[in-house]
Amino acid sequence: MEKIASFTINHLKLLPGVYVSRKDHVNGTVITTFDLRMTRPNYEPVMNTAEIHAIEHLGATFLRNHEDYGTRTIYFGPMGCRTGFYLVLAGDFESADIIPLVKEMYEFIAGYEGDVPGATARDCGNYLDINLPMAKYLASKYLDQVLNVISEERLVYPE
Repeated sequence: MEKIASFTINHLKLLPGVYVSRKDHVNGTVITTFDLRMTRPNYEPVMNTAEIHAIEHLGATFLRNHEDYGTRTIYFGPMGCRTGFYLVLAGDFESADIIPLVKEMYEFIAGYEGDVPGATARDCGNYLDINLPMAKYLASKYLDQVLNVISEERLVYPE
């Protein structure tokens, strides 16, 4: 079998950033998958499931309710390696195109107060595994160290 595209990226050189992971064509529409890499693979500790879960609930809620991107949002969820998230949007985008959206989403997460949307036994299969304070901390860290000072090397996968 051939390796899938995400397994061909050199994770030893990969820095936290916003990357186009792939572009697919479905019935004449381009679907862009983004790699929102929050921690440096194999160097930094991975995120725990509770904070990932909180970021997922808040991020998905934010994106699906976004005035401009709500109808373009196909998926937002964690990577299995727990170093970031995938964001899948309908449309042909580059990394720089969505920096304002990603910043807005992480600002929403970092400043969120109240109950996490969907964090009830009725609405979620593991509602007790949510850590909002840590999710807010990680969102702030991603904003401060990556999104607010984004450079070209954090927008294009390393060779």
